[in-house]
Amino acid sequence: MSTDSSVSSHDGAGNRDTLLARRFVSLADTLVDDFDVVDLLDGLVLTCVELLGVTAAGLLLSDQRGNLQLIASSSEASRLVELFQIESQEGPCLEAVRSGRPVTVEDLRSMQERWPQFATAAAGAGFHSAHACPLRLREETIGALNLFGSEAVSMTEDDMQIAQALADVATIGILQQRSLHRVSQLAEQLQTALNSRIVIEQAKGVLAEYGQVDMDGAFNALRSHARRINAKLGVVAQQVVRREIPPEELLERPPT
Repeated sequence: MSTDSSVSSHDGAGNRDTLLARRFVSLADTLVDDFDVVDLLDGLVLTCVELLGVTAAGLLLSDQRGNLQLIASSSEASRLVELFQIESQEGPCLEAVRSGRPVTVEDLRSMQERWPQFATAAAGAGFHSAHACPLRLREETIGALNLFGSEAVSMTEDDMQIAQALADVATIGILQQRSLHRVSQLAEQLQTALNSRIVIEQAKGVLAEYGQVDMDGAFNALRSHARRINAKLGVVAQQVVRREIPPEELLERPPT
């Protein structure tokens, strides 16, 4: 979908298969009793960008009231477009949730009549194609994965199947937890994830202001630090907001 360097475009198929297998193992490893939904889905969107040649990715999940909420995004641009999608109640991700089927749009300009507000907002953010995969198991759909491209081109059938398979892994993990506990586990997990996302946005603001970096740079610093110390993203974000971790510890170069 994009012309920048990507595993699918420039590396061999065997190399991508190896990386994909590793990502599936990594995602599966998170499916333990205390797995963190935000960490799981953050890894999912980053895997899509890394392996499928898309420009950005985002993921929406239904909360306990059935309203879609943004849980993960690979960039600030995709975060804003996803939020606009929820606000305007139109776009490929919402349609994938409602229909329970994948939605493919090679050129968003062709969707001006169908999704006028979303198509305009996506174009303004530099996206010209979009594809959505539902997070669905049998008759239950709990969200959708969005893939954005900077060019008006299609994804291959293989790439769409991979994206759907990644979405299926996340869906199974989330629903399995609910089945194991037999009590509003999914609603509780999603609410916890939403709370974590709020703290993450606050931490991004702290880092952006302190280091005079953009929100993408702030999030990358936050995520890199969490991985470096093997901690949950939400926990590190909370420590940043509470100033338990000084901002300069996460940023490569503190402001002068």
